[in-house]
Amino acid sequence: MPLAIRWYVTLVTGINRALFLAATGLMLIVVPVMLYEVVSRYVFGTPTVWGMELATMLFGPYFLLGGPYLLHLRGHVNLDLVRRRLDPRRIRLLDLFNHLVIMAFCAILASYSLPLAMQSLAFGETSFSAWNPPVWPVKFTVPLAVILLGAQSLAEFLRLLLRDPGALEGQA
Repeated sequence: MPLAIRWYVTLVTGINRALFLAATGLMLIVVPVMLYEVVSRYVFGTPTVWGMELATMLFGPYFLLGGPYLLHLRGHVNLDLVRRRLDPRRIRLLDLFNHLVIMAFCAILASYSLPLAMQSLAFGETSFSAWNPPVWPVKFTVPLAVILLGAQSLAEFLRLLLRDPGALEGQA
């Protein structure tokens, strides 16, 4: 594999791994918040105005930022029934095609979500709840996550195209 492509693959996968680990750390916040909310609501009869909303706002980035590295780990669902019937060459072609579809999807979703996130920031959009936190940071995770997913898909596409042994042909 050419050095520039190896550098790109390593960089993108490293960034996505770091964000994946950071996103899993969000559960260290969500779980205690949910526990506090449940105890406050059902034991003391005094629900918080912020507990459920904070958990919801943190779960979105958790879910979205884990996806790009999960693609690298081959953790997404695939159609094993179809793949089992194909020879390795066709599996490789199918995987290459799948990565092209993922990249196209990411480009379309990024082109629609980024302007909405920018608009949210410009307007100082809030949730309009009793707590009323800003929502633009959460909205920015959508274009960020799809850009990173597209970049990871390109990295996996290049690894597979150039027959990198780490790409595990037929497994993506």
